[in-house]
Amino acid sequence: MEEQLLFIDFEFSMPDGKQYERGFYPEIIEAGIVVVRKQQIYKTISSYVTPVAFPKLTNRCKRFLGITQEEVDNGIAFSELNELFTELSANKKNKVVTWGNMDMKVLRDNCSKSNMSFPLNGDFIDLSMEYKRFFGNRNQTGLWKAVQEYGKDGVGKHHRALDDAMTTYHIYKLVEKDKQYMKKAEPTTIGDVVDFSKLFNNQLA
Repeated sequence: MEEQLLFIDFEFSMPDGKQYERGFYPEIIEAGIVVVRKQQIYKTISSYVTPVAFPKLTNRCKRFLGITQEEVDNGIAFSELNELFTELSANKKNKVVTWGNMDMKVLRDNCSKSNMSFPLNGDFIDLSMEYKRFFGNRNQTGLWKAVQEYGKDGVGKHHRALDDAMTTYHIYKLVEKDKQYMKKAEPTTIGDVVDFSKLFNNQLA
């Protein structure tokens, strides 16, 4: 079965201020996906998604994400996004990589609210936690701060789904490269340091 990596980032709807509208829950309104096969980018997918339960974006959401009402109104239905993931992950050995755990939480919740099956299968990796453990950080690091700590720049614009998914992919490659460097070499034995044949020959001479 072919292996593939799916780097996924979502942007969600959000309420105005701290007051939640009755029954409000975050809905996926933009999806960015980077599909990697054989260590190469196979395809990238970017799409706005039309919210259903709370179709009108709040002013706070539009300001924070820079997404317009027209863009989400012309987006794909959540059912189409769900179907896309089902097709992408079918018959593949998947590794699903996100920065943080909110993306998969909201996807699961949106599926539940829409009476749809969760479309992804495979291993799920929260790269922010791997990054935290690897570098021994006390707190989780934000996506763009993490890439800047590597002396790199994020891709495109922060809080745009495909740009963030691509940035996650770049950090994944950097962390994996560091892991290779950190793999412990075979422990040195005293036999590697002392040539016993010469030592014994000297004693016998």
